[in-house]
Amino acid sequence: MTRGGAVAALLLTLVFALAGPPVHGLAIQDEADPWGFEDEAEPAWADEVREQAWDLVLFAAFAALALYGFFRKSEPLKWITMGAAVVYLGIMKSQLISVVNIFALTEWNLPIFRYNLSWYLFAIFTVVTTILWGRLYCGRVCAFGAMTQLLDKVVPARLRLEVPRRIDARAAWIKYGLLGAALLYFVVTDDISIYRYVEPFWMFTGVASTGLWAGLGVLLVATVFVRNLYCRFLCPVGAFLGILSSLTVFRIKRWSECDTCKICEKACEWGAIRGPKIIASECVRCDDCERLYTDTEKCPHWLILKKKGQAAARAAVD
Repeated sequence: MTRGGAVAALLLTLVFALAGPPVHGLAIQDEADPWGFEDEAEPAWADEVREQAWDLVLFAAFAALALYGFFRKSEPLKWITMGAAVVYLGIMKSQLISVVNIFALTEWNLPIFRYNLSWYLFAIFTVVTTILWGRLYCGRVCAFGAMTQLLDKVVPARLRLEVPRRIDARAAWIKYGLLGAALLYFVVTDDISIYRYVEPFWMFTGVASTGLWAGLGVLLVATVFVRNLYCRFLCPVGAFLGILSSLTVFRIKRWSECDTCKICEKACEWGAIRGPKIIASECVRCDDCERLYTDTEKCPHWLILKKKGQAAARAAVD
């Protein structure tokens, strides 16, 4: 070995000596991850909940408002709930139950739970309330339905066209046909874009073609004349919830006089009352008939009882 080679070897020996022993596993890490990147730790559940806490609190408050107004049978609270639905679920969140969710359900391709807690809370709320009490979601929670019902409040009554009962009952089946057609199209093509053509909920995102906006304009103009047009006759989600409402354990109370009285049937804006029977799949729990049959000045049940009481009082005096 030359003198230069000996010096170089000595220097290398000193460098390795000063560097010390290799860190345990370093050679394996270098081989597996030559760039030295570290795996990012998965966030803890507490972090996920904390990040979504505001959404969870807001929806819980909205759900509490909806249920409180429903159980109180308060008409002012119902309209307040609808206004909140349009602003919060529609404009702020653009969060509605969609036919896209039904598509996902057919393949069990649902959002990852831990990252979508507020959506699952919303979905569970919708399913549970539908099974317990019927289409409560359609009556006051759906942002689009709430918007059209609020629109109906400011439209002069003289502009409305009342759909004859026999046509109304048949037209209600159209939404079930649209639900079946949309599901069949999705199963065959695996293309979810059909949702834009069967539901107008995309309007809250503000993203659509000129043709779709034109179609939405026609739908809203038609809604001026035929109240709740889309919700009653065309909504696939309403059809799905109508099917789900067949599991409803709750039934709206009826008096014996309801067999012949037509007051509630004429007042029902959804065509859900046909003679003495309330069609659960069409009823959106708007509370109108329930407020009517507790009204002692309008409901024949109470008027008949009042007359009987008066007659009994006169008989007692005589």
